Amino acid sequence: VKAVIDTHRRHITYSSAGHPPPVLAHADGTFVLLDQATAPPLAAEPQHIARPQAALPYTPGDTLVLYTDGLIERRGEDIDTGLRRLTTILTANSQLSPDHLADTLLSRLSIVTGGGEDDIALLVARL
Repeated sequence: VKAVIDTHRRHITYSSAGHPPPVLAHADGTFVLLDQATAPPLAAEPQHIARPQAALPYTPGDTLVLYTDGLIERRGEDIDTGLRRLTTILTANSQLSPDHLADTLLSRLSIVTGGGEDDIALLVARL
């Protein structure tokens, strides 16, 4: 995932190559999945092919969450179930600091997996 955050215009431009969609969580408890600019993994296509990009505005206080598939994917379960679990925990805890929110996401989602079978990378940024 590539995300460029323009703090002057309050805009995020992003692109994803084979990763699950980042989440932009608003302070009011709503969220947006950043799923409008996706492409196959980088090694699946020649490097000279342009990748799709999308942009959207954000409001100061919004939280951007980027993560790898190990956080939400479970064997025998579709990805939408994992995304719902993530967004439910995220919106219920949006008032937490980014550090505490990251810890909460990791601990609550690890309980579901029994410790996890895949590596996990997680970035939580308050905009």
